[in-house]
Amino acid sequence: MATKLYVGGIPYNTQEDSLKEYFSQAGNVVSAVIIMDKMSGRSKGFGFVEMETKEEADKAIEMFNDKEFEGRKLTVNVARPMEPRPARSGYGSGNGNGYGGGREY
Repeated sequence: MATKLYVGGIPYNTQEDSLKEYFSQAGNVVSAVIIMDKMSGRSKGFGFVEMETKEEADKAIEMFNDKEFEGRKLTVNVARPMEPRPARSGYGSGNGNGYGGGREY
């Protein structure tokens, strides 16, 4: 069964192919995804690599956690499920009439 790893500290100019190639030193990589900012389209500096087996994932953690990759130190650990976030309401702190703080209308 595949094991997903969280990878933090990814250099902002790294491409998914080079991340996948790097992690393939530890075993079979099922997928490699770098998370991108929706607004700017730039890398957020973290992503996920899915290794084919738990043993390969453990090996990848041992090989790459706290090691330098393309000039930055990586953080590699088993990914945790995303925790639900509270719903956001509107823009910033409003006063209930759809406008941001300040005086009442």
